[in-house]
Amino acid sequence: MTYREIAEMLATVGLPFVYHHWEDNSAPPLPYLVYLFPSRDDFYADNSNYQAIVNLNIELYSDRKDFALEQKLEKILHENKISFDKTEAYITSEKMYEVLYETEIILDGDV
Repeated sequence: MTYREIAEMLATVGLPFVYHHWEDNSAPPLPYLVYLFPSRDDFYADNSNYQAIVNLNIELYSDRKDFALEQKLEKILHENKISFDKTEAYITSEKMYEVLYETEIILDGDV
């Protein structure tokens, strides 16, 4: 998978999304997505990074628990053969829910 394919996949959810964060006071109304690549866990062989394995976080933010929206996102992840771990938190200071999908993807060389 490429970085571009990840953005194209997220676009099919139909929500506003951004890489890493929204600039100050520019976040759209809830719900929206944020995605980022917080780290890598490459496969090494012959003293080299043989295969890039990128950790991908997809964060779904909403003002209420939205099971249907979570199912839609999870269906898209399944269709793209992306397995994930899922956690949830309520951010009291922001009055919103965060549903976090953590996964690893094998990164192709193309952007």
